[in-house]
Amino acid sequence: MDEQTDRGFWDDAEVISIYTRGQALEDGVLVDVSEVAREAGIKFPVAVTRAVWSNYVEVPEDVVAQDEIGRLWDILWMLRCQIRRSQGETLHFQLYVRNHNRERLTRQDLVTLKAICGPGDDAEPVVTIMLPDED
Repeated sequence: MDEQTDRGFWDDAEVISIYTRGQALEDGVLVDVSEVAREAGIKFPVAVTRAVWSNYVEVPEDVVAQDEIGRLWDILWMLRCQIRRSQGETLHFQLYVRNHNRERLTRQDLVTLKAICGPGDDAEPVVTIMLPDED
């Protein structure tokens, strides 16, 4: 092996910027929901993106008989159920979310979310729940 092969391809690369999970949590880009996730039986730290929080955890003004903890529980419980049936680092799962005051839920209320299990800032396993088009 020559000297170039022995070194990693990126060893001499200059790091332009790093945005850590911790910074994303501090900035509010991610919302830590690990405590409730543990109650739902998920062992790893879990965060949701601000878009998931705003669209599916926060309760719209005209929706009655709902609260944030209940909506968050539904998301985490459905994730836990899907984790038991899946393998791999990325999975998609669905649940119904009431974002209106209609009497019954319809197919329009069926939401698809994506969860990724990957390394945290210290290479520990962490889970991030996001919209399907987020990364």
